Amino acid sequence: MNRLLLTIPLVIFLFMGVLFWIGLGKEDKTSLPSPLIGKAFPEFNLDVVEDGRHLTTADLKGEPVLVNVWATWCPTCKAEHAFLNQLAAQGIRIIGINYKDDTPKALQWLDDYGNPYLYNLSDPDGMLGLELGVYGAPETFLVDSDGIIRGKHIGDLNPVVWERLKPQFEAMQ
Repeated sequence: MNRLLLTIPLVIFLFMGVLFWIGLGKEDKTSLPSPLIGKAFPEFNLDVVEDGRHLTTADLKGEPVLVNVWATWCPTCKAEHAFLNQLAAQGIRIIGINYKDDTPKALQWLDDYGNPYLYNLSDPDGMLGLELGVYGAPETFLVDSDGIIRGKHIGDLNPVVWERLKPQFEAMQ
């Protein structure tokens, strides 16, 4: 009888392990919902990395744009940077948010790897990133001509991801 009682915790543990394993396969690991979809881009008043001019949220409006959160300390940002240069060469408007970074390092990065951005907002303390719900760099937001966030992608932007996002971006035109 004592042996039977000792196996009960093992059976329960195995049952819970199977349930956990089944549950892991059901979640969508490619998307993380953002409460900002359909809402206005957060208000900001920041300096531009390249020339120090001051910009606000109003400067985002007028045409659809990709807003890319990046940093020099981010290895995945380096991996996606060549593709961002390709998109910019195709006429896709991209605005950067240099997230929790050092401006001289950011300028050197843009000089070394090319600058696909119309401009880069300097967010050294990460406050705009916090408002956007950024988990870490890179993250990319699709923002329409009225400054409304229409989509979000966490991770590097690459040809496979762009094929999924491109129709949504083109629909904003």
